[in-house]
Amino acid sequence: MPIEERIVAGKTVYVIGAGALIVSLGKDISLEVVEGIAALKEELQPEVMRVVFKDSGFSDDVVKTNAVQILRQAEIEDAKSL
Repeated sequence: MPIEERIVAGKTVYVIGAGALIVSLGKDISLEVVEGIAALKEELQPEVMRVVFKDSGFSDDVVKTNAVQILRQAEIEDAKSL
């Protein structure tokens, strides 16, 4: 599958399979990054989009909790942090 690097709010995210999977392995993930990932769903329009974050990458638990809500609003139900 094709893998594309994108810069979203100053952080590198990996777009795999034309938006079927988005991976963010950076540190200090902010809500701006999450909102940018949500915008990728509208741009790429995959049937299903999954998002994976590095768990220790979130700046704090509040950002992590809000990230899930932002993604749900964008109709991205499958988001995980590992």
